[in-house]
Amino acid sequence: MNENVDIVFVLQGLNDSVTNRQIYFAFALMSYLVTILVNLTLILTVCLDKALHQPMYIFMCNLCFTGLCGASNFYLKLLLDLLAGAHLITYTGCLTQVFFTHFYIFCQLTSLTVMAYDRYLAICQPLRYWALMTGQKVALLLLLTWCLSLLETAIGTVLIVRLSFCSHRMARIFCTNWEVVKLSCSDTTANNFYGIVIIILHTLQIIIILVSYMHLIRSAARSRTDRRKFVQTCSPHLASLLVFSFSVLFDTLYSRYGGSSMAALQNALSAEFLVVPPIINPIIYGMNLHHIRIRIRLWFTTEKPQRAFSK
Repeated sequence: MNENVDIVFVLQGLNDSVTNRQIYFAFALMSYLVTILVNLTLILTVCLDKALHQPMYIFMCNLCFTGLCGASNFYLKLLLDLLAGAHLITYTGCLTQVFFTHFYIFCQLTSLTVMAYDRYLAICQPLRYWALMTGQKVALLLLLTWCLSLLETAIGTVLIVRLSFCSHRMARIFCTNWEVVKLSCSDTTANNFYGIVIIILHTLQIIIILVSYMHLIRSAARSRTDRRKFVQTCSPHLASLLVFSFSVLFDTLYSRYGGSSMAALQNALSAEFLVVPPIINPIIYGMNLHHIRIRIRLWFTTEKPQRAFSK
C-alpha cells in the first residue's frame, strides 16, 4: 500500500536500555563479532579443504551461512539503535527485517531436515550412500531448501504488504511477522491462516527428523562403528535442532501470549533464536567433528597436515 511507505515504527523494546546503552552496545558488538568469527572459520575451513567437500560438511556450511545472515539481520539494526537516541524503523526497513528473519527461520528448519536425511542415508544405508547422495542430489537439496524458504517468506511478506495500520508502536527490539500483524486494523484472517499452515508444515519437518532419528538409533545399536558414527555426526545435529526449536518456540509463545511484566528480560529471551543458534552451531560442529577440529587447529598452528591426520 502506498500510504504505508511513509510509516515509521517505534521499537519500544529498547526503552529500558537507555541508561546502560554503552554496556549493551559493547556486549552486542562482541557477540556479533564472535558469531562472525566462528561461522566464517568453519565455512572457510570446509571451502578451502577439498577433503571436506562432502555432503555432510556442505549442508553444515549452508546451516552456518544462513545462521550468519540471520544474525547479521538482527545485530546490525540493534547496534544502530543502541547508538541512536530514538529507536525507529521505517516501513520498508521493517519489512526487510521481517523477510530476512523468517527466511533464516525457514531455511534453518529445512536445512536441519535435509541434514537428518543425509545422516539417515549415511548410517542406515551406508553401502548405497554415495549412489544416493550424489553431487547433483546435494545441489538439488540445497536449491530446494533455499527456494522453499524464499517462497514461504515471500508469501508471508505479501500478506503483510496489503495491511493498513492503526498503531506504529511495537513492544519489541526487532520486527517480526506477528508483531507487525498485531498492529494492523485490517482483516488478518489470511495472515492467521497462513501462520497455521507454516506451523503445521514445519512441525511435520520436525516429526520427519524425529522419525529418522528412531531409525538412526536402531541402526546405531547394532554395531560399535555405527554407534561411534552416530555420536560424532548426529549429536551435533540433534543439539542444533533442540537449541533452535526451543528458541523459536519461546519466541512464538512470547509473541502471542507474552505479558507486559519483565518486558526487558522477555525481549532479550525472545531474540534467543537469532543469537544463540548462529553462535552455538559452528562451535558444536567444530568440537564434535574430528576432521573439522584438525583443520581448524592447523590454521592456528604450524603443525604439518600429514602429522596431524596421523594422530
